[in-house]
Amino acid sequence: MFISYVIVTAVTIAVNAGIAVADLAKAGFVLANSAEVGLPQSWLPWLAALKGAGAAGLLLGLLGVPVLGVAAATGLVLFYVGAVTAHVRARVYRNMAFPGAYLALAAASLVLAAAR
Repeated sequence: MFISYVIVTAVTIAVNAGIAVADLAKAGFVLANSAEVGLPQSWLPWLAALKGAGAAGLLLGLLGVPVLGVAAATGLVLFYVGAVTAHVRARVYRNMAFPGAYLALAAASLVLAAAR
């Protein structure tokens, strides 16, 4: 079970760190997606900070501070529930697979971290 925890959490860290960088860089796909769901561009740095903090907390959880790993995974789950909700409210379904996948990774990381 520990190997599963490490692999899933490492993937979750990489995905969240990557999308946080894309948010900060205001990548084209990020701007397009945020415009579709009605998210102001001024929120992107704040959302990037939350994703980056989640990735950092998961990393600290892997490195021996399990309570931070659980807290970070919980925060990411809540964050991505909000992202999926924003897509549903805006009726933007064509690219909902991305926040849905990020939510699944965060939830799996949470379950595995809590079981540790």
